[in-house]
Amino acid sequence: MKWLACFTAIVIILVSFCMTDYYIGRFIARKRGKPPQSPLRKSDITLLVRGTDLFIQYFDDLYNARSSIHVLFYIVRNDSFGKLFFDILMDRAKSGVKVRLLLDWFGSRTVSKQLIQKARRNGVEVHYCNTPRLPFLFFTLQRRNHRKITVIDGKIGYVGGYNIGEEYIDLDSLLSPWRDYHLRIEGTGTADLQSVFLRDWKRATGVTDFDEQALFPSLAEGPITHRFFPTEGVGAEEEIIRHIEKATNSIFIGTPYFIPPKKVMASLEKALENNVKVTILVPRMSDHPIVKEASFPYLRKILAKGGTVYQYKEGFFHAKVLLFDDAVCDIGTANFDYRSLLLNKEINCFIYDHEFIAHVKKIIAEDIMQSTQLSHRDLQAVNIRFRIIEWIGGLIKGLL
Repeated sequence: MKWLACFTAIVIILVSFCMTDYYIGRFIARKRGKPPQSPLRKSDITLLVRGTDLFIQYFDDLYNARSSIHVLFYIVRNDSFGKLFFDILMDRAKSGVKVRLLLDWFGSRTVSKQLIQKARRNGVEVHYCNTPRLPFLFFTLQRRNHRKITVIDGKIGYVGGYNIGEEYIDLDSLLSPWRDYHLRIEGTGTADLQSVFLRDWKRATGVTDFDEQALFPSLAEGPITHRFFPTEGVGAEEEIIRHIEKATNSIFIGTPYFIPPKKVMASLEKALENNVKVTILVPRMSDHPIVKEASFPYLRKILAKGGTVYQYKEGFFHAKVLLFDDAVCDIGTANFDYRSLLLNKEINCFIYDHEFIAHVKKIIAEDIMQSTQLSHRDLQAVNIRFRIIEWIGGLIKGLL
């Protein structure tokens, strides 16, 4: 039995080391981080909720680029759609467009070295960000750049929940149709997306010399008032709580992963106690092990307090959308969970235009029509296997 005792001791030491590494690394990162300061902007904003519609427009904009293409994705798949994406970037680079592609080390780890090398030979600057490093190896392994940003000629911007892969254009037999929300921006807000991209690019490459005049052209104002909110584990939780506490009538949360930090969950429960209507929309199917089960304790609390929970059943719901009193709409890259609010690099867009919000509400109503309303009894009637996974999810909720 000595081998078992040795094995157990090794496991305990490794787990203790990883947890110490993680919490000290996160503490230092949060101490160094600064809450974002984002100005109000005015832009023309289009909401795209189907992958085919998005990428037809997106690729058309890429093909029409004249000077620069800056792209940051969390996930680029090594599939036919990912290769098409690389082909387009290489084509534009060969035509003289400056193309910079930034990929998250973890999310895009399956992209082949051969494809990266081919892109570089054809003029595309490709770099990975958020690579694990010492002294906090486990912490940096967990921290991801979850932003999805594109800026074309400094004039057209994209941000939202879509990545690059076959599942995002409904070619995945298990997760199709994929439901997501993505924004196309033309106007003064595009400069903020450019700034965020360049900040991430500088950190990943060390390059700081840019033609600022070319990358930040003069931009006309659009009709929609909005504010970008880029975060790095600092400020997101406080911002969400601030909006929850200000709500007097209704709060809507659409998210693929509902695992809110304690303070956020407490503010939602308080809102329900103050007769604010809280509605949650999550997917019925899951693209990630454990997260669905891990969300159930939180959803039970919402239902117990009088909230409403829906499960989207017509495919996979991956959108990140919040509505507060029909006055503020938040669409971006952050999920409603520990990882997005307390760890990852994210960017969201707060929109304050009543006409745009009315349009978002119509889209949400369509999604709810494709959903099933859950009761507290539904979430209680789960088997022992589900309860065990739920328990495990509770233990590692900060890493899901």
